[in-house]
Amino acid sequence: MNDWPEGWSDDGRGNHYGRGSSAQPENARVMRQVRRSPGGPQGAPPYGGVPQQPTYDQGYGGYDSGYNTGQVYGGRQGGFVPNDDDPDPQLQHYRQRPNWGRRIKWTVITLVTVVVVTSVATYFWADSKLHRDVDLSKVIDRPAAGEGTNYLIVGSDSRAGMSAADKKKLHTGSAEGKRTDSMMILHVGGNGDTLISLPRDSDVEIPTYVGSDSGKTFKGTGRHTKLNAAYAEDGPTLLVRTIEYNTGLHIDHYVEIGFAGFANIVDSVGGVQLTIDKGFKDKYSGADFKAGTQTLNGEQALAFVRTRHAFATSDLQRTKNQQKFLSALAHQVATPGTILNPFKFYPTMSAGLDSLTVDKDMSLWNLGSMFWAMKGVSGGDGTSLNMPISGSTGGNLVWDKSKVKTLVNELKNDEKVTVTGN
Repeated sequence: MNDWPEGWSDDGRGNHYGRGSSAQPENARVMRQVRRSPGGPQGAPPYGGVPQQPTYDQGYGGYDSGYNTGQVYGGRQGGFVPNDDDPDPQLQHYRQRPNWGRRIKWTVITLVTVVVVTSVATYFWADSKLHRDVDLSKVIDRPAAGEGTNYLIVGSDSRAGMSAADKKKLHTGSAEGKRTDSMMILHVGGNGDTLISLPRDSDVEIPTYVGSDSGKTFKGTGRHTKLNAAYAEDGPTLLVRTIEYNTGLHIDHYVEIGFAGFANIVDSVGGVQLTIDKGFKDKYSGADFKAGTQTLNGEQALAFVRTRHAFATSDLQRTKNQQKFLSALAHQVATPGTILNPFKFYPTMSAGLDSLTVDKDMSLWNLGSMFWAMKGVSGGDGTSLNMPISGSTGGNLVWDKSKVKTLVNELKNDEKVTVTGN
């Protein structure tokens, strides 16, 4: 019995299909799929009775292209060639192409969410630290508000919370009560920001006012005194009332910082670099500086801004030093090394906010606007000057009334300031 398919016989009979002996082309045929078990009839050739074909490794010196086993160019066993949209026989499902657009979208959403949550949390944390203890609604007979915003910035000699060792270290003494070591008006407007220092020895008239604690009205008697005495007499509200009465300028917000708070802010940013033109000493403030560029820590910074006995024009020179140092401090706080470093940013904010006393209507937005305006003025984007002085009387500095009137009108109308100070 011949197991070869019809037409494959070599006995010379038939049409010799598959032998190539006929000049006629072979018609298309459908080959049946024959599957037999390897263990077929005894004596039958393996693979369903079809002689095993030679493999490439036999005919080409051991070279195997991979077609014999189904592994083509790194394909998996069984002939599977990975493709993004083909089924993976091992995973039993389709492997999806990575969706990079979706990944990027969710990464951005996650980052934005983290930033928003952190910002909101920081806002409420910072807002809770502000001491809104000053009620400007108690100030009577106020001048009309003008264009722009006017901040009264006060540095007091408050020793609240300071130990005996702190007082000795910072050379503050142990005087009772509070006085103002520095006073400045910062005008923030559309035609440039202006920072005006008010000498503490300025001669002013104490007007009629309502006591901040008692609520009692104290009639004005035409009494003249130094400007810082108004603060010592009845605190921030009388100081604001006195400045408004003697200038005609409306004060919108009040900001105060004490000795300890000022020193803590400086230390929290790692000190402030400053160039001192001429060295000086002052046993009262503890100042001992040589000329040149140097980095001041909190203790040294406080001594620098408080010193007045070392100068001939004591109060005026001190206000200039205060403006100079605040300029350097603002630039130091605003550097990327502070703002982008949470280990510096949060301690600096904490030290500053813990030390500030502000009015009840002060918001963090107002505080930020004030800070950036100070930084801008100190960087040359605005104007800084001392209140114009015309002379002195009884040891008090007398303001130049004509220049002060012009200055106040320019500020009220938010015009560029043309007045120069001492």
